[in-house]
Amino acid sequence: MSKFFSAKYAALTPYVPGEQPKDAQYIKLNTNESPFAPPASVVEAAKTEAGKLHLYSDPESAALTEKAAEVWGVKRSQVLMTNGSDEALNFAFMAFCDEKHPIVFPDITYGFYPVFAELNGIPYEKIPLKKDFSVDYQDYVGIGKNIVIANPNAPTGLALPLWQIEEIVKSNPNNVVIIDEAYVDFGGESCVPLIEKYDNLLVTQTFSKSRSLAGGRLGLAIGCEKLIADLNTLKYSTNPYNVNRMTAAAGFAALCEREWFEKNCAAIQEVRAYTAESLANLGFTVLDSKTNFLFAKSDKIGGKALYEKLKAKGVLVRQFNAPRIADFVRITIGTRAQMDVFLAKTAEILEEEK
Repeated sequence: MSKFFSAKYAALTPYVPGEQPKDAQYIKLNTNESPFAPPASVVEAAKTEAGKLHLYSDPESAALTEKAAEVWGVKRSQVLMTNGSDEALNFAFMAFCDEKHPIVFPDITYGFYPVFAELNGIPYEKIPLKKDFSVDYQDYVGIGKNIVIANPNAPTGLALPLWQIEEIVKSNPNNVVIIDEAYVDFGGESCVPLIEKYDNLLVTQTFSKSRSLAGGRLGLAIGCEKLIADLNTLKYSTNPYNVNRMTAAAGFAALCEREWFEKNCAAIQEVRAYTAESLANLGFTVLDSKTNFLFAKSDKIGGKALYEKLKAKGVLVRQFNAPRIADFVRITIGTRAQMDVFLAKTAEILEEEK
C-alpha cells in the first residue's frame, strides 16, 4: 500500500473473487455463473443501447424498475435496481448500520458481509452455523441487532423455510433484516411477499445466476417504500447512473423471457441432482443444495488437494481455507457434459490417491 492510503482502510481485508482465467482451457465450475448464454433477445437489446453510449443512462432505470415490480408483484416504489446485488447490500450496510446498530450474520456465508462491515466501520458478530452447516433460525430470533442472511446460504447451499425467516423478521421489529436471495431461483423459497407485512425486511436478488447476466452487473433490492427511499438517498449521493444503458436494456429483456428462465433453472436443478448422486456414489458427503452449486467433501482427499488436482486436469472449482470447511469444494453446476467431465476427472483423482 502507498504512504497515502487512509489509515481507516489500512486493516481492510478485501473480498477475493473466484478465478477468472484468461484462456479457454478450463471447465469453469468455480464462480456460480450460468452455463447458459442469455437468449438472443437479451443480446439484441444490449446491442441496440450500445449505439446510445454518448448519453447517460436513466438514473431511475424506470422501464426496468417497472418491469421488475410487475415480475415480483410489488410496487415500483418498493424496488431499487443496482449495479449487482453487491451494491444493494453495501447500500443496506451503509444505510442501516453503524456503531449503535451493529449487524450479525453466519460465520460461514458470503465473504462480502464482513468486508462491507469493516469498510463502513460497522461492528459485527458472526454466529456459528450448526454442526450440519445449517443456520439455526433461533439464534436470530429477538436478537435486537441488524441481520443479514443469505438464503439459500453460500457456500453451503442450504436454505431456511419461509416460516423461519418470518420468525426472525417479526421478532426484530426495531432492526433491519436483510435476506440475500442470490440463489433463490434454484429451489429456495423467496420471502418477497413478506415485505407487505413487515417494514423491517429488505430482500436482495441478482440477475447474475439464474438470468445469465453475471457480466452485466445487475441486481435489485425489494422492501417497503421507506427502506427503498433510504437506499436511493445513498445511490444519489454516490452514483446516480449506477445501472448502465446496455445492462438496463438486457435486464428488461431478460425479465420478458420467463419461459427460457424457468427452463434453464429446471435444467440446472436436474443436473445438480444427477451430480450430487454421482458424487455420493464416489463416497462424497454432499450437502442438500438449493442453489446452482454443490458443497461436497471426500474422506479420501482434502479440499485443497482436490482443487489443485482438478485444476491441473482442466477443471476449476472453489475451495475455501476456513477451518470448518477447508476439506469441502464448491462446485458450480454446469451443463450435463461439463459435469460428466468433472465427475470423470474426480474419479481419476480418487483412483490416483489409492
